[in-house]
Amino acid sequence: MIDWNDVIRFASGENPKPLTRVEMTDEKWKELLTPDSYFVTRQKGTERAHSSEMCSLFEPGRYKCICCGTPLFDASEKFASKSGWPSFTQPIAIENISHKKDKGYGMERIEVLCNVCDAHLGHVFPDGPAPSGLRYCINAVAMEQINE
Repeated sequence: MIDWNDVIRFASGENPKPLTRVEMTDEKWKELLTPDSYFVTRQKGTERAHSSEMCSLFEPGRYKCICCGTPLFDASEKFASKSGWPSFTQPIAIENISHKKDKGYGMERIEVLCNVCDAHLGHVFPDGPAPSGLRYCINAVAMEQINE
């Protein structure tokens, strides 16, 4: 189980290596993604809080990267954070997620990216439920749910 100390270590440059890589030109990403998904994942944007019904959906399944299809989160790790974005306590596999220090907007946060295609997903915070204490706050347009 990942905890905040792991997140800080990863964000300091010790992210696990991905099992594979997906790289495309910016033009190709624009062709494949909706304008909202492109803005969030490729331009490090943020969707409006409470703009997706995904926050209140808790059926079993997995969430994969909208860009490359990498499995990111399992619904069993999802919780109602009331933050306005889907929130999870753990990724499916640590090698599928990367963490990066983000000092934008006058704040210090930890950005969460798909480790396979570098898509911006959201941020992680140390205010989640036990046992991990983590809240992966992820933009809904950066993911697609797969019901299994």
